[in-house]
Amino acid sequence: MDGEGKLKQSGSDLDKEHNGTDKFTQKKISKIPEASFSLFASSLVTQALISLGEVENPFLKTKEQNLDQAKFMIDTLQIIKDKTSGNLTDDETKLLETALYDLRMGYVEKTK
Repeated sequence: MDGEGKLKQSGSDLDKEHNGTDKFTQKKISKIPEASFSLFASSLVTQALISLGEVENPFLKTKEQNLDQAKFMIDTLQIIKDKTSGNLTDDETKLLETALYDLRMGYVEKTK
């Protein structure tokens, strides 16, 4: 439909706008980063930090603790570390080890 509520044919100027041509190409479209183990692990670490109340929840715009969820995420990262042992690069191993240490220390501090 056009701006007046009338039905338009496919291939019309309105379709071009929505298909990435004309004025919509002027907007910068963010590219999704390439999948990697480090990005995957970092996303789990971020979820754990949100659950610990260390990072603001991007959806709720608040910091809230959910220690059960934080423990689940820490345990999940440990399982991933155990199951991928010997198959990671040195950087990936260090990322997991450092993240697990920091998250555990944060968890212990919150549970005192």
